[in-house]
This record gives sequence, C-alpha cells and structure tokens, in this order.
Amino acid sequence: MLFGVYPGSVAGDDAGGPAQGPPDDPGRVLSALDGLQGPPGRPFLVRAYTAFDDTTRLGAPHATVTPAEARRYAVRGRRLDLVAQYRSSAGDVDGYCAFLRELVEQYGDVTGTLQVTEEPDVTSVPTLDGACPQVREAIVRGVSAAKARARELGFARLRVGFNTTPLLGPAASFVTDLTGRGGERFRADLDYVGLDFFPDVFQPVALSELAGAVEGLLRHHRDAVLTPAGLGHVPLHITEHGWPTGPGRPPYRQADVVGTVVRVVAAEAKRLRLSGYTHFALRDADSAKPGLFHRFGLTTDDYAPKPAYDTMKVLVDRFSVAADSP
Repeated sequence: MLFGVYPGSVAGDDAGGPAQGPPDDPGRVLSALDGLQGPPGRPFLVRAYTAFDDTTRLGAPHATVTPAEARRYAVRGRRLDLVAQYRSSAGDVDGYCAFLRELVEQYGDVTGTLQVTEEPDVTSVPTLDGACPQVREAIVRGVSAAKARARELGFARLRVGFNTTPLLGPAASFVTDLTGRGGERFRADLDYVGLDFFPDVFQPVALSELAGAVEGLLRHHRDAVLTPAGLGHVPLHITEHGWPTGPGRPPYRQADVVGTVVRVVAAEAKRLRLSGYTHFALRDADSAKPGLFHRFGLTTDDYAPKPAYDTMKVLVDRFSVAADSP
C-alpha cells in the first residue's frame, strides 16, 4: 500500500472551529516523517490542505493552509497528498475549477494525489465543503478540470480524486449521483475515491469487534457505494483515519486501534482494491487539552512519539509499496 500522514498542527472540531496549539516545527516534522517513511525513495504521501473561497485571488500563488509551505516536506521521494477545499458560499464552480488548474501548475511536480473537495457529503458542519452550494457540481467539473491540466503539463503520476465519510443508508447514493451528473468523462478522469473514517472514536467499538467492523465498512463502500455508481474498478484510498488519546483514551489503545485498522486494510487491499492509507495526524494539535480533536497525533505536540508512532513505523515497513514501484 501507499502510506501517508497529515503533519500539520491544526485540526477541525465537530463544531466547525479549529483545534490548534503550538506552531509546527519544520525540522521536527521532517525528522518524524523520515522516521515513518523509512528508506529514502520509499513512496510516502504528505497530506496538506488548501482552500478556494470567494476571496481567493486567481492568477497568484496559492499557499497551503496547513501545514504551511507543505512543499518543503515533499523530499526523499515523498509527494504531496493535496486537498483542495471548496468553500465558496456563492457557488463559484468556475472559479474553483480555475483554482484547481492553478494548483496543478504550482504543485503538480511534487504532488501524488490531488483531492477535489473535502468530505463533501457532510452538510452539517460549516467548515466542510458539503455546506457550500453546488458542491457536487464542483466535484464533477473539478476532477475533470484538474485531470485535463495534469495531462497537458505531463504530470502522469498525479492522481485526481475526491473523498467522503462513510455513506450508509440513503447517503449511499451520493456517489451514484456524481457519476450520473458527470457521465463517462467523470468516470474516466477519476483516479481514486477517498474515505475518511474514524471507528471507535465517535461510537465505541470493542477491540475484539473492531477488525470485523472495519472490514464490513470497507466491503460496504466497495459493494454498495462504488460499484452501483460504475466505480467498482476505481481504487479506494483511506484518506483520513486516526484515534485520539486523552482522558479514558490511553496511548496503548491508540496503538492497538491503529495496528488493527491498518492490518485489515492491508489484508483486504487486493480484494477490495484499497490503494493506500493516510493517518490523521502526525502530532497532537495541543497535548495540554483533553478534547478529542486536540490529541489525534502519533506524537505529542512537541513531537515526542506515542506508542502508535512506533506501531506505524512497523506497519509502513511491512506493507508499504517498494521504492521502485510506479
């Protein structure tokens, strides 16, 4: 599998606000990334976020919001997993497509995956893209706009996709609606679909039942969400997964959860066409605060490793794609 991690210091909370603490330390970020990646040249993604809104100035460079200056971490064979949020309250899909084309021009040489929108199926959180008008049109047109520009510039390794949270019940039709809107061109331009999921974080799951729950959810996403939408062949990438430490959430449990989830993903990778796993996050937003969203890190906010960091190193070494793989 292709592994990755989000190394920034900011996370979003369930009320739509930021969870943040001490600023990033680029030197320690680089050291921690080197430790997770292992040998130089081993493929590894660095997740970074940027955003388009109604104040975005087109024709100018677009900075990554978090982590800042993310390009500096795309070294030793690492590439960016760049998330382009759609935050236009005016529903400016034309502007967003232009923004995506400019992102390809600016970052295409160091980007492995470009994610069009962030959790667009979630309409209840104001900081997520699903709360913005025309978000489905932004996905359909945005994927094709970004892919076309990547082809024009010769960035053959840049994969373009979108992500969702788990789609259960009536929500499972979300992807079918996208392929209905976009037709064959959208399906042809789409390189992957991402899934953000956090088992045992918001609803408790016994550790003895966790592997079965994860396998069931991944199988559901392949069989009941992607296949009916005509995307049964498209790779599914775990774009965010994590488990926070804190009161009643001991570090050893985090390591157990991370290990269990990644091993299930690896075991099902071939059967369910699972292309990769990205962990959220490298470090805590603020280790002094007890809230869920402040302590998702594999390390504390001063980059001291938790047990899960060493667990992840072992998993990357065991299941990562080889350095000479495409």
